[in-house]
Amino acid sequence: MSTSLPLARRAFLRRAARTLVAGALPLAAIQAQAAVPGARGLAMVHTHTGERIDVVYAVGEQYDAVALRALNRFMRDHYSGDVGEIDPKVFDLLHRVQREFGSTRAFEVISGYRCPTTNTQLRGTRGGGVAKRSLHMDGRAIDVRLPGVALADLRDAALSLRGGGVGFYPRDQFLHLDTGRVRHW
Repeated sequence: MSTSLPLARRAFLRRAARTLVAGALPLAAIQAQAAVPGARGLAMVHTHTGERIDVVYAVGEQYDAVALRALNRFMRDHYSGDVGEIDPKVFDLLHRVQREFGSTRAFEVISGYRCPTTNTQLRGTRGGGVAKRSLHMDGRAIDVRLPGVALADLRDAALSLRGGGVGFYPRDQFLHLDTGRVRHW
């Protein structure tokens, strides 16, 4: 095949991501994106804003800039509205965890990016449950749950991938994942 195939695939994904961000991507187009070999996508719903996103953010080693911008906005600090730049490896980690279960359900996002002001405020109100130098402030952490998957099973899958930190919060019903050093609590 010619070398134009990867360029055509990237162009298709770029157009589809723009359409998705505009909220007009038909289901058939999303399914076509997901069918591209090596495509990585995520569906998420934000528990605080009610927003939803379903996007293919990468094909092979190539990340789609339009899709990443949409994901950055989706994962913004829901307290301040500040948008941070999320480490694409966070999305890769979620994608890998989801594949472990063969799930197509949307992740429920509790927290993504957190600006320093919000982090300081939460430290003062959460009884020490928020780290002073939280990786949320660097766009390297996310708090999630996956409907239909027991939280302990989600934790175990994340731990087995050794992709970074895994925090287990059964009382609050969420799992913290980050792209920092491999550790757990």
